Amino acid sequence: MMVGVIGAGNWGKNLVRTFYCLGRLAGVVEVKPATRQWLAATYPGLPLYSDYGDLLASDIAAVAIATPAATHYQVAREALLAGKDVFVEKPLALSRAEAEELVALAESKNRILMVGHLLLYQPAVQWLKRYLESGVIGPVAFLTQERLKLGRVRPVENVLWSFGVHDIAVLLYLVGQKPQQVKASGRCFLQKEIEDDVYLHLKFPRGVAAHLHVSWLWPEQRRLLTIVGSKAMLVYDEVQQRLTLHKKRVTPDLQSEDAGSEVVFQGGGEPLLLECRHFLDRVADRRPPLSDGRGALDVIAVLEEAEKQLKEDGAWTGRIILSTNQPASMPGPGWAKGQGFGTSAT
Repeated sequence: MMVGVIGAGNWGKNLVRTFYCLGRLAGVVEVKPATRQWLAATYPGLPLYSDYGDLLASDIAAVAIATPAATHYQVAREALLAGKDVFVEKPLALSRAEAEELVALAESKNRILMVGHLLLYQPAVQWLKRYLESGVIGPVAFLTQERLKLGRVRPVENVLWSFGVHDIAVLLYLVGQKPQQVKASGRCFLQKEIEDDVYLHLKFPRGVAAHLHVSWLWPEQRRLLTIVGSKAMLVYDEVQQRLTLHKKRVTPDLQSEDAGSEVVFQGGGEPLLLECRHFLDRVADRRPPLSDGRGALDVIAVLEEAEKQLKEDGAWTGRIILSTNQPASMPGPGWAKGQGFGTSAT
């Protein structure tokens, strides 16, 4: 089974290289002449197209879509209507309604629809999922994810849509549930109505909470996931691909215990290679992918609700907690009662 790649830009070129190395690359669609020239020189004899309609009209059975996020829905829809199995980079679409349509279309056509939630294929994340299910750290209280750096600023989607999609997918995967409550706050600084810094809070059934902080306006790169359980705590350093178990807890009588720490997993692997192989395997056996359309739909639902709150409340405005006659160092009684959590400034 061969795959055609639509889009060979900043990330698409990685898909081109990976499917080529797997011996499954049938052709590439790229609108920029200069990029097509580079592809022709790098992959001699590879069929190249300037219009994805030409590739969809061919007998290629599957496509991988790495076009700009705003085009994912349209390109994926046309590919499914053409009878192709589809791998589409995150996000699946920019609205829940569009994502639902794609999922329903794939199911009606009996086509594979897989979304590029790359971190789910990271060996450390797979190991972490099994480790949490083993109960070593006890019931999970909360998870906190940080994805921060001085990064590439997008002119269309905000930092949550750009940086946070992978992290939301991982949080939902590790918890194994859909959140019952979503709260978000953000800050527009560089561009009007495009948040550069966002805090997202999720509340799940059975009391688990998750928190995400994403920013492309940050002095240091930080990609950390911290998980606090009743018996111990875990820190996943994505940069180092290292999982550290902290044997720390607070006892029922509120005493702190610290029995040290140890590295319990170290190793990277090649998640993109694993992800592409997974797509090929699912096309072959027709089983649902790990990152299928329905899982991606849950991620879009979280993003859409967060976006709604950011736009309705105004980035970083939220609800005023302190009255004008209270000093900033003396929070009022509402804060003491925990009423400050939500869409107010973080």
